[in-house]
Amino acid sequence: MILIRKAAAEDAEAIARVHVATWRSTYPGLIPDSILIGLNEDRHAAMWRRAAGNPGGRDIVYVAEHPRDGVVGFASCGARRVDGLPYAGEIYTLYVQQDHQGRHIGRRLLKRCFRALLQRGYPSALVWVLATNPARFFYQAMGAARVATRTEALWGVLLDESAHGWRDLKDALSSPRFAETSSGEEPPPHGGAN
Repeated sequence: MILIRKAAAEDAEAIARVHVATWRSTYPGLIPDSILIGLNEDRHAAMWRRAAGNPGGRDIVYVAEHPRDGVVGFASCGARRVDGLPYAGEIYTLYVQQDHQGRHIGRRLLKRCFRALLQRGYPSALVWVLATNPARFFYQAMGAARVATRTEALWGVLLDESAHGWRDLKDALSSPRFAETSSGEEPPPHGGAN
């Protein structure tokens, strides 16, 4: 059984390992190969150590831990980082190792983030994804509406991104998409969600 729990500074190396692995499996052809090749677990670990090791900080970080494989996914969230859209919170990251996808881990991480955002007083949230990233379908299956687009210059190239938002996190959490069965396991995904 996968345990979803708050991350600690000690999880930084494991989060970094998942971060680098998921970027390399998700983004070929979407971002420059040189970026994927140059990913460094030590640099990512330092970043995640700061984020997870600061409980009162901006970032709220969760990990998905498998009893045998250790950390297999993670998510982070907090206050919206970009003004101009009527959403209070933001999902910053949500990644699950490729060999653990399709087991509702992403759904459970997202659910935990929604609860944390509500506890911090953020009734709504959005997530930015590359416009061609298949993850956009997961967020749509989780009830998000596409609410904005932008083009950003990242790594020397222009990348199209889309924002997907939930206007009411309480309503989202009460929907069948986030319901759990009596066994504690999640129901089958709606629309092919992760």
